[in-house]
Parts: sequence; C-alpha cells; structure tokens
Amino acid sequence: MNNYSWSLTPNITQLLIEIESIKLVFNNFSVKPHLELNFRRHSLLKSAVYSARVEGFTDTVDKPKKESQHLLSAYSFIYSPKAPQKLSLSLVRRFHQLVMKVSPTSVGWRQEPWAVFNQAGIAVYLAPPAMEVPELMDEFIVYLNKLKQHPVVISAVAQFIFEKIHPFADGNGRVGRLISSFILEKEGFGFRGLAPFEEYIEEHRPLYYLNLEPSTDCTAFIEFFLEALVFQLKKDISKISQKDQELPEDSLLPRRRELLSIIRDHPYCTFNFLERRFSAVNPKTLHYDVGQLLKAGFIRKLGKTRGVSYQAITI
Repeated sequence: MNNYSWSLTPNITQLLIEIESIKLVFNNFSVKPHLELNFRRHSLLKSAVYSARVEGFTDTVDKPKKESQHLLSAYSFIYSPKAPQKLSLSLVRRFHQLVMKVSPTSVGWRQEPWAVFNQAGIAVYLAPPAMEVPELMDEFIVYLNKLKQHPVVISAVAQFIFEKIHPFADGNGRVGRLISSFILEKEGFGFRGLAPFEEYIEEHRPLYYLNLEPSTDCTAFIEFFLEALVFQLKKDISKISQKDQELPEDSLLPRRRELLSIIRDHPYCTFNFLERRFSAVNPKTLHYDVGQLLKAGFIRKLGKTRGVSYQAITI
C-alpha cells in the first residue's frame, strides 16, 4: 500500500476547514426527532439510488429498483447500532453480500483478470492479478486502520485504493462508496446520515471516473471527494434549516409519503397504477401502506371493487 501517495494541497486544506466548520453547525443543529428520522430515511434512499445510478442503473428516488433497494439495506446497516466500529474484511464482504443480495457463502474475491478500457477499446488500467487480491485486501484493511490522516481524507483514500484492487467480479463501485460512508460515520463525519454525497458523484460522473484514473496518486480524487461532501452538506443543511413549518405528512414513513405525493399528482389513480410505480414492493405491503394512508385521513377511496381509485384529501 506504500506505493499510493497524495499531497495535501491548499484546496484540500481549505475544504477540510470548511468540513470542520459545517460539522460544528451540524452538531448544534436541532431538528424534531421524527423529522430528522424522515430526513435521514430520504437521504439514505438518495444515497442508494444515486450510487446505483453511478453504475449505469436507471433507478429513481420515486421508483427505486432492486439495485437501490439492496443498497438501501446496506446504507441503513451503516447507521444502525448493529454496525461494527472498525472496518474489516468481514464487513467488506458483508457490504458486497447486501449489495449483490447473495448468500454469505457466495461472497468471494474475483477469480479473473480485470481492466478499464477507454472508448477506443484500449486498456487504460489493469487491476492486480486475481491471485494477489487476498493479500492486497489484508494489507488494505491494516493500512487504513493505521493511517494517521483526517478521517475524510482516509475515507477518500479508502475508496480510491479499493477501486484499484477491484476485489470483486461485480459491485466494486457500490461497495467502495459504502466503505467511504462507513469510515465517515464511525469517525464522526457521517453528519447523521443527512448528506448523500453520492448525488454529487452521480451528477459529476465523468469527473468522478477521470479522477479515479491515476494509478497511484490519490490527490485529484481526494479533492473531488471533499468537494462532493462540502457541496452536498451546504445544499442539504440549507434545505433542512428552511423547513421551519411541520406538515402533517412529515410524520409518514418515506414510502407512504411518496405514495401520498403520487396520489396528489394523479387524482383518481388506481391501485394498479400505484403498483406499477412501486414494482419492487410486495403488493401486500403496498396495500397495507395505502390502508394506513386511508386510516390516517390523508386519502379517500372512491368506487368499489375493481373500480376503486384514490384521491388525496386536503388537510
């Protein structure tokens, strides 16, 4: 791991100062617990969706597909009491298991060569041979746990090196971003799960991949990573602080709030319409969510049997 290097440029130093300042604001930021819980749920969903989109999946926040649903379980795990305190090989494998939705016994390092090709079909980066992956991953964990740098820098370095090792046959980008999120959270820079930096990465995808290209110099990627975090933190803290009036639907679970929003936008919609918008959700679960919205008085049911449609009630 000693062949990787970076420079603490003036830009990186300034970005770290900004992150520390924002952290002070966050630590003194007061939001009603149930509102913060909903903000966090929505933020983690965005992290999952945009991380999937970076890899070319067409998921949206309104209609997350299975890739995002799998990632959401992984992001939720990071912010749960069940998450361990330190990065380990078993945790990396757990992330991969959650991302790919496979059994623990199916999680293993790649067994084939791997390279990055440009549009002309020329290999611009060749990953280490598969036979070296187990030893490199052992070194990776030891190196990160001993690294004496700012935690945000460590989280960026972790993602950069993990991408270079490319230990899995598939899902490396998603697992790499989970590793970054985990390090940020455990080192006190997770910002309560309210800043999905994956959104910035997806919106600047070409730059993201460009900064991952150098084989050993992490500097450009660290700058990009810090810029993503600062931009998203400023954007989301501003959005949260402007929400000074609580709405009745703020107490709803994220999917039920999305259902309510769709019904408001599409008066007289049928259950089949809603089911198509939530294709990854079990119909029985969706029926229950609709029933809870009816029970709470957010929507009304019109018609009977197959002719039933739903309309939002103005509260």
